Amino acid sequence: MNNIFLRDYQSELLDLMLNVKAGRYLVQMATGLGKTVCFTGYINKLEPGIKVLILSHREELVNQPIKYIKCHVGIEQSNLKSDGESIICASVQTLVKRLDKFDKDYFDVIITDEAHHSPAKTYQKIYDYFNFKIHFGFTATPNRFDNVRLDTTFDKIIYEKPLKWGIENKYLSDIYCKRFYINYDLKGIKSSNGDYQLKALDEIVNTNDNAKAIADIYHKHAVGSTLIFGISVSHCESIQKEISGSVVISAKTKDRSNIIEDFTSGKIKCIINCMIFTEGTDIPRVETIIMARPTKNASLYSQMIGRGLRLHPDKKQLLLIDCCGTSNLNLCTAPSLLGINMPDIKKQLGQDKDIEGNLFDLPEKINKISDKPEHWIINYKLVDLWAKGLGFNFHGINLYKLPDGTFTLKFGKVNIKIPGPDELGTIIFQGKQVKFQPVLDRLYTWLKKNYPDSEYLWNINVMKRWGNKLASDKQIELVKRFCPNFDTSNLTKLQASQILNRFFNK
Repeated sequence: MNNIFLRDYQSELLDLMLNVKAGRYLVQMATGLGKTVCFTGYINKLEPGIKVLILSHREELVNQPIKYIKCHVGIEQSNLKSDGESIICASVQTLVKRLDKFDKDYFDVIITDEAHHSPAKTYQKIYDYFNFKIHFGFTATPNRFDNVRLDTTFDKIIYEKPLKWGIENKYLSDIYCKRFYINYDLKGIKSSNGDYQLKALDEIVNTNDNAKAIADIYHKHAVGSTLIFGISVSHCESIQKEISGSVVISAKTKDRSNIIEDFTSGKIKCIINCMIFTEGTDIPRVETIIMARPTKNASLYSQMIGRGLRLHPDKKQLLLIDCCGTSNLNLCTAPSLLGINMPDIKKQLGQDKDIEGNLFDLPEKINKISDKPEHWIINYKLVDLWAKGLGFNFHGINLYKLPDGTFTLKFGKVNIKIPGPDELGTIIFQGKQVKFQPVLDRLYTWLKKNYPDSEYLWNINVMKRWGNKLASDKQIELVKRFCPNFDTSNLTKLQASQILNRFFNK
């Protein structure tokens, strides 16, 4: 193995990892910043005899660290079995069935790649079995909206280098975003393993009209070397028929390296691929990515976009084009890279100019889109679903959730803002890092003590007692005054109060 030159931040993380005490630590590092180089560099610096387990959730990732590790590496994956090696790369799905092969004290260190999957039962069974001293988890995904809490697996976030940091420090490419709506609807589609079922997805999205729409987007908007992500081989081939000179790559493609070389040199302008260039693939030049493969897996989405984040002397920026359906509940798009939840808004077919521009300009644009009566009246339901999914208790406090994860409460002279929690359920509040739940508990106690007469304004449970009746004439009059184009038919008292509270306290 050749020596790897480490960037300053990678060396910083490596030193940090080598000097931690026993514990469970999380590292959040954006796709493209080299987390594999970091944790394999750590392994190469360890004293001989220290045994390390590297866990991966995708079988194609199991072999990825091996090329960076200086010693012989054992593999636990499918038909491959380790043979007493100190360093073992394992597929979670395989290892969980072979735990009795190992002594409980076999490993000193566990490294979990894509650690946002760690709450799964298969991972937990492995962690519970081994008596390890140190556990490092690596993730690229900001998980505020994935209903994933990692505080049962990890105790502390020790290092953070998010996407914005990587771009601002010129380690990753700038991203310019565009969004188009084509003719499919994801409403009601079944899920499997946290994502849309591929067969059902293919049946809905893979049509001749949609293939032509994607090709039209490519011809009118793509810049330079373009990578299109499709759902299936059939879907990719449907798109290929509409784009002259394009090439499809799938698991059956044998000459991938030659295709990548021709793509980089400009001989091939467009590659349409089916789940090949998702993780760990080094493509020197990608100027445009077209996401024609809908996913609600934020990790998979960020990994796919990661194929276009590499800098190149002939590349100005990455153009990221999201192809969305007319209804896109939980669909990952460009804002997902920042941990921002894009509201599900039905749109007409065609280009959406409201969500276009530099990636870091999108949060403000999304705030404007979502800060409307249609969303005000359902916000408390979304908050309730989010809180239950993560195990938080809001005590009925009518906190309004902004797309960036911030929570606000406004009534009278009260104006409270609380940031959304990180992967470990902690926030920075009043200058200190604290657990999110105790802040909610304290806020509820404070409101009960100081504003008992205003509980009908801040406690959604109190509001529900009278809120199911139709809105009063006075409420309707006010709503129409402030929102003249909003349909007030069948509006309830609770819905009207949510609109008026939000309007009076914007």
